[in-house]
Amino acid sequence: MILVLGGTAEARELAGALDADGVDVTTSLAGRVARPRLPPGRIRVGGFGGEDALAQWLIDRDTNAVVDATHPFAQRISNSAAAACAAAGVPLLRLERPGWSERPGDRWTWVEHLDGAADAIASLGKRVLLTTGRQRLGAFTDVSAWFLIRCVDPPEPPLPRRYEVLLSRGPYTLEGELELIDVHRIDVVVTKDSGGAHTVAKLDAARLRGLPVIVVHRPRRARARTVAAVPAAFDWALGRARDG
Repeated sequence: MILVLGGTAEARELAGALDADGVDVTTSLAGRVARPRLPPGRIRVGGFGGEDALAQWLIDRDTNAVVDATHPFAQRISNSAAAACAAAGVPLLRLERPGWSERPGDRWTWVEHLDGAADAIASLGKRVLLTTGRQRLGAFTDVSAWFLIRCVDPPEPPLPRRYEVLLSRGPYTLEGELELIDVHRIDVVVTKDSGGAHTVAKLDAARLRGLPVIVVHRPRRARARTVAAVPAAFDWALGRARDG
């Protein structure tokens, strides 16, 4: 059995490929999204209860390998998976999409965390497209700017003083992002360095409109063997499944 720690498009693609090849694959989802896109194969929702409980879960189910295909900012589960796999003697691979890179015409400001993003807004703009997810938005409560908060599910309070919520799920188009910027008179974009093609259009739109973008660096995670593409993760996982 292969355990895929999911929640990303890459995780769904990987689980689908493994399932189609006859591999017993279980995808674990954190359960933070109300209506997640489910991949083929077995599904489990919710946390494991810590690294010790995860290690025991892996042992109890004779797990051949774990692929950590969680979001690049899912620091806690990635660290937990690394410790649990080491304790259980189960091979671990991280499938992590590359981050975004600046291109000519970009006006990016890199920060280490959301608090840093909040501090940077004052000197850059007054109408913010905020696309950092629905959690920890309390970092922006003391910012005087107006926020268009775009996320999949309703955001968790506390929230900025002045805001509008736009519930939306990618992928997004360049045309749509340009219209969003123009209609809401956005003058600064705040995002995490999530990488991937589904949400990159906002960066292309900001470049075309000459807008500054505040980008939050990815957090440090426990070391693990890492690949950047689904085919490489599929080959690795299939080999571990056949070895079992």
